[in-house]
Amino acid sequence: MTKLRLAIVALACLFISGVSAQISTPAASPSCKIEQKVGLTDIKVEYSRPSAKGRKIFGADAVVSFGNFWRTGANSVTKVSFSEDVSVEGMAVKKGDYGLLTKPGADSWAVNFYKYDGGNWSAYIEKTPDVSVMVKPVMLSQQVETFTIDFNNIETSQATMTLSWEKTLVPVKIGVEVDKVVMANIEKVMAGPSTNDYYNAASYYHDSGKDLEQALEWVKKANNVSSPKFWQVRKEALILADLGRYKEAIAAAKLSKELASAAGNDEYVKMNEVSIAAWMKK
Repeated sequence: MTKLRLAIVALACLFISGVSAQISTPAASPSCKIEQKVGLTDIKVEYSRPSAKGRKIFGADAVVSFGNFWRTGANSVTKVSFSEDVSVEGMAVKKGDYGLLTKPGADSWAVNFYKYDGGNWSAYIEKTPDVSVMVKPVMLSQQVETFTIDFNNIETSQATMTLSWEKTLVPVKIGVEVDKVVMANIEKVMAGPSTNDYYNAASYYHDSGKDLEQALEWVKKANNVSSPKFWQVRKEALILADLGRYKEAIAAAKLSKELASAAGNDEYVKMNEVSIAAWMKK
């Protein structure tokens, strides 16, 4: 290959490389994620943060006009997620993901939560919000250059989500359920393991070849109810058989067969019949 042809190939490679290369530049409104635990509830906000850059932000003739919907940030709609049911300014909000749109005003702001359905904020405007509350803005003495969503006044059962930009702060009170959840957990733990917990423990011990006497004790507790489950009684029969207690195993298998038949489960009926026939020969 001649020197001229080599030069041409090199230039072509440089050209192709230049075409495919991408130039990265800072975003005008960088994205932000903030997570805050309030009580036992996780709250997550995903939004973009525009800056004032010398512009008038809120007003009749400003970046965000009074009386018009605002995506409450920039780019995509602001997304707020609650891991548990909450209240917003006293209004009940189910756990889940929400698109947050606001309608600023001089004396009050409408803060609207919509079931999240993608990042296109304009698609929410014609919809009815799941929850809409009115909040009175607070005027600040110092300028907030970049739009900020934050959480303050965090207590066991409540917090304030603040929307701040320019010299305006909008405090949105969020309440979470704590006492009801904690009391339910206390009652569950203090009541001891459930029948399903006993069954799972017995199954693990049996299937893993561990202490069968312990497995039997647990499965008997699981079945000591007014309406035992046929598959749980079947497990008791299998454990008894592995312990060599065939008479008791047959009795348990017959009960499991009866319960399975009532439930319309032919598979368990057949399995119990096979086991009974085998154990009767022991």
